[in-house]
Amino acid sequence: MSIFPLPIFERDEDPAHRDAMTDAEIYARLKAPTSIVVKFGSIKLIGEYPYDGSAKPGCGSRLVVKTHRGTEVAEMLTTTCPNSGCSKSISRREMLEYVENSGGKEYPFHTNGRVLRVATIEDLNAWSARRERFGREELDAVRAEAKSMGFTMKIVEVEPVLGGEHVTVHYLSEERVDFRELVPALARRFGARVEMHQIGARDEARLVADYEKCGQHCCCKNFLKVLKPVSMKSAKTQKASLDPLKISGRCGRLMCCLRYEDETYEELKKRLPKNKSRVGTSEGPGTVIDSKILVQLVLVRLDHNGEDIAVPVEELLPVDACPQPAAQPDPFRGLGRRDVARRTGAQGRTNDGRGSKDAQQQGFKDAAKAADAQPKARAEGERTSQASASTGAPASPGTPASPKAPGAAAGGDATPGAPGAPGSGKKRRRRRGRGGKGRGSGNGGTPGNSAPHSDLHSPRESEGGDAGGADADADD
Repeated sequence: MSIFPLPIFERDEDPAHRDAMTDAEIYARLKAPTSIVVKFGSIKLIGEYPYDGSAKPGCGSRLVVKTHRGTEVAEMLTTTCPNSGCSKSISRREMLEYVENSGGKEYPFHTNGRVLRVATIEDLNAWSARRERFGREELDAVRAEAKSMGFTMKIVEVEPVLGGEHVTVHYLSEERVDFRELVPALARRFGARVEMHQIGARDEARLVADYEKCGQHCCCKNFLKVLKPVSMKSAKTQKASLDPLKISGRCGRLMCCLRYEDETYEELKKRLPKNKSRVGTSEGPGTVIDSKILVQLVLVRLDHNGEDIAVPVEELLPVDACPQPAAQPDPFRGLGRRDVARRTGAQGRTNDGRGSKDAQQQGFKDAAKAADAQPKARAEGERTSQASASTGAPASPGTPASPKAPGAAAGGDATPGAPGAPGSGKKRRRRRGRGGKGRGSGNGGTPGNSAPHSDLHSPRESEGGDAGGADADADD
């Protein structure tokens, strides 16, 4: 099947009949950039260097540049010249503003250097081989050399450059280290100038870490150049989880992203009233008990009914200017004292006139306590009366025995229980302990003979019976 050229395609190929140019035509008309922004090194330093070549590199191209450290392979970020024509190019003023906002003087920005050429395949192969050798063999050699000299620091990475004239040793240490013996030994080994660079825990993550728990590259490895400290206050202000495992990054410190929105949270927090402060709402005055920073809502507890309502911060009013709620009517207005007492006393009672369940249970508890206390009080009274009777005062000399002494003999025998009578105290205690048993019958006067009906009476009744029997004997 033959292919025939269509007239419409032939017409579009002619630039005189088209309104727009093709990409090839646009690239051919571009001029080579005169200044290029690149990043280089393991810590991703930034530099702006002039370029005088004829090639037209684009964003992401590999370049061979001459920096303050030596000849290195760098990655092109953008251009700052007006003739670049790239959609990602920026002006020099915009770049300087970015540097100022990102750390100012602490930002690793360099201008002492120049772009030599676009990197060739030979340059990239030589750079890869050198990095692989220094990442394994030379790193182990430097660690062994430091250990043999007694250094306790941690060697993280040994970084070379493409030209081989400079080597940077990144180490982690909490204190200052004296390298007057180690640096000359390493310089003789590498045949280059050696720089010892002390780093922290965050810089270590920048060198060796890859991805964070969010799924993105670590911020310190991707774009952060100035690693400022992050405090726990930022996590509390943003109401983030205070679990260290959830808010810590690969370096073991608080994640750098907590600092991104810290300024915004501080500005929004200034617009909210403090907790326990008095504010006014459309429903009346109240007290602030909580607030939400992002949604700008305030939780207010009203004074007149204790209800909690959420109010936007824009709708808050001064306490004096907010509407006051209407006064509640008096439910006992117009009632007499008896009616008020009857109504207030009826509160908490059921429909059948009984008290509430809690009141009934309390009544049962009080009754049980009273019932338990009665036997104890009765027993205590009996012990007290027995003790007072057994320790009574003895009769005076020459005084006849009391006619009420139980067991008195008809023939004038000694009254049991009288002072001086042998065994009288023992017999009285035995008669009282047995509840009246062993009481004298009044005929023979022999102790121990109990009346047949004495078992039917209580101890108190037995004592009364003894007294009555003694009176009867005396009358006879």
